[in-house]
Amino acid sequence: MKKILVTGANGQLGSELNVISIKYPQYEWVFADRTKITLDNLELLKLQLNEIKPDIILNGGAYTAVDKAETEKDLAFTINHLSVEVIAKYASENNVKLIHVSTDYVFDGSSSVALNEGAETNPINVYGESKRAGEIACLKENPDAIIIRTSWVYSKFGNNFVKTMQRLMQERDSINVVNDQIGSPTYAADLAQAIVYIVESSNWIPGIYNYSNEGEISWYEFALTIKDFGNYDCKVGGIPSSSYPTPAKRPEFSLLDKKKIKETYNLEVPDYKESLKKMFI
Repeated sequence: MKKILVTGANGQLGSELNVISIKYPQYEWVFADRTKITLDNLELLKLQLNEIKPDIILNGGAYTAVDKAETEKDLAFTINHLSVEVIAKYASENNVKLIHVSTDYVFDGSSSVALNEGAETNPINVYGESKRAGEIACLKENPDAIIIRTSWVYSKFGNNFVKTMQRLMQERDSINVVNDQIGSPTYAADLAQAIVYIVESSNWIPGIYNYSNEGEISWYEFALTIKDFGNYDCKVGGIPSSSYPTPAKRPEFSLLDKKKIKETYNLEVPDYKESLKKMFI
């Protein structure tokens, strides 16, 4: 029986993988939180990997506090870059299949068309820089790895934009949401299913892939859809990013082109509204 190691077990993606793992009893699933897989302690990480001895690694563990990363650069780079290097090297040396999850924040937001996997990267914040460094290290140490870039992840688990909006729309009469950052949300359950689909496929094609739900929207439009689905009586206004300053800059446009993953793995990618509805069931 092949053993699948999932890092970041308590995160949104890890939690969704846990939910669907029961449909795949042919694998031994190891869901590792930060005590089982210590991404900020590289020597311990090497020992832990050797102890677990996985056949497949789904690396969803990451430092994701985008604003905090601006002042915790070393920690962000240790987790998002150096630990990925260790995992990729281990996978390469032990013939382990590796799927590593990355982000749309590797882009600077200057594009006006959906970004494909070959688009030039130029991160504009520390989080994006650390994740891009992780991608480079991953493919350098292990050219057989698969990297999946995703964006605007939400789920019934953990903290995310959808759950924040649901809460605020019930607590307040009105809220403002930025309307000049464009992309597409990703329901973590869809991403989890896509990852397992690749694992199950006999067609292992290394390299970078993009995955998010279909749709080109702003955070403001996303909030309006959440309001509609929840029937919330809250006024939602659109504001420019300049009116909502944050320590880390965000890309203005980071819509991902999903053509490669759809064609390579014959994947159907749901529309964002279709997936968002599942948060309200």
